[in-house]
Amino acid sequence: MFPSTSPEAGRESWPAGPHPGPAAAATRGNPPAPRTGPATTDGDRRERSGPRRARRSGEPARRSEDEIDEPEEEVVPPVEVHRQLALTIAGFAALLGVGLVLGAQTSGPGHRLPFAFIIFGVQLLFVLAWTIAMRPPAMLVVAGISVVVAALADIAAVQTDVAGLAPLGYLAAGGFLAAVLGQLVRRVDRVRVTDSLGATLLIVVGVVAFGTLIVLSRIPAGTQAITVCLTASGVGLTVARLTDAVLPWPRLAPQVPRGAAGVVAGAMVGTLTSALLGSYLVAPFTPTRAAVIGLVAAVTAVLSDLAVGYAEAGRLMAGEPPTMWVARHMQGPLGGFALAAPAAYAMCMLFL
Repeated sequence: MFPSTSPEAGRESWPAGPHPGPAAAATRGNPPAPRTGPATTDGDRRERSGPRRARRSGEPARRSEDEIDEPEEEVVPPVEVHRQLALTIAGFAALLGVGLVLGAQTSGPGHRLPFAFIIFGVQLLFVLAWTIAMRPPAMLVVAGISVVVAALADIAAVQTDVAGLAPLGYLAAGGFLAAVLGQLVRRVDRVRVTDSLGATLLIVVGVVAFGTLIVLSRIPAGTQAITVCLTASGVGLTVARLTDAVLPWPRLAPQVPRGAAGVVAGAMVGTLTSALLGSYLVAPFTPTRAAVIGLVAAVTAVLSDLAVGYAEAGRLMAGEPPTMWVARHMQGPLGGFALAAPAAYAMCMLFL
């Protein structure tokens, strides 16, 4: 029902001014409450006038932006480059290269055994250094199988009627399978077999790779190719390490005591040396061809040596204890020559 009186009757009109505040309330007989807090400005009242989200039970209180601590990035100090150690590794690489090059000069038709004995000695050093540095499961089993594979590879490279890499490939595959089976026999080593397949493969294949030098010495112009490629590899490794002893800059990684200047200088000087040798050798060698095959061999050796440094830094960062320092520092030059040998064979087949 509608009221009998009009809606406007008995109702006060709204004032034109603002809503009466505390002063108006005081005029009606109620004194205003005293203000004990600090005076606030309109800007502060406007900032606090927004809606507030209710905090759930168990939720931490919201902190201000000044209280939030952002995590700082951890600065890893670079590993110190030991000058004497770099000079020692450079000397070892130079001696190893000279021994392999002079051993190749003793090889001739029907007279391969002296070079095979030199290669076998280098293979023993490779097995010793890489097995101790990589530490695969059943280390003695892997080392023993690798030595047997090395001897069989050298015999096959000398005694086969046709010089080729097929017998060496079969021996590498058989040696790898035998090493893995030897690791699976022991229950203690069975858990780590899958993690160490790469290390076992590198040891077995690296041993067999040295046997390609004997096969290459049986090919026409193979001995000259060995001289050019191994000289370029030895010079590249030596110059790279000498440069690291003097100027290890710019650092490739803080955990690896190597510099980019040494890697580039080693590859360039090794290529230049092979080009100079090519100008003194007979056909089919020319300075250009010698420079090309020398470049491939030098880059392969230098990068293999650098990869060994990265692998060692990765093991140390993973918390593994460091290995014997002699084996650890022999590992790089030996790995460089091991990969330079099949690279020399491939480049001889392609360019000569």
